[in-house]
Amino acid sequence: MNFDAATLELPAALEQARDIAAQQNLPYAGGVTPFVAWQLVQQAQAVLVDVRSGEERKFVGHVPDSLHVPWATGTALTRNPRFVRELEAKVAKEGGKDAVVLLLCRSGKRSALAAEAAAKAGFANVFNVLEGFEGEIDAHQHRGVADGWRFHQLPWVQD
Repeated sequence: MNFDAATLELPAALEQARDIAAQQNLPYAGGVTPFVAWQLVQQAQAVLVDVRSGEERKFVGHVPDSLHVPWATGTALTRNPRFVRELEAKVAKEGGKDAVVLLLCRSGKRSALAAEAAAKAGFANVFNVLEGFEGEIDAHQHRGVADGWRFHQLPWVQD
């Protein structure tokens, strides 16, 4: 999948996400639901990058064939100072900073921060996957009972 920035026409879902992001003054291109993210990846219209820690990815599960660039590392989730450089290297063959990049974390919060950092670094089409892989925590301190990638029964694997 290669993207040419001059001729790139974003799918309707991403144009809609961009419009909503502009209305909300988001510092990145916007957010998409897990289902939309999966459809875009399946249609080779975007690349999915998991920004969770290596531990989360290994022990909680991950989306098959997703790329991995941790926003934070270790159990303390220490911010990865090389995030933008690593992201650029991982998506270089997909179009680099012009690629349509979908960032996924546990609940959509870290991936929003990662999307902001990527946009500030010049990524033109970086989107946050809303709800994340596990979803929001509920009143009983559980995830995955109301939203998130796994809740929607989208493909995932576990090591």
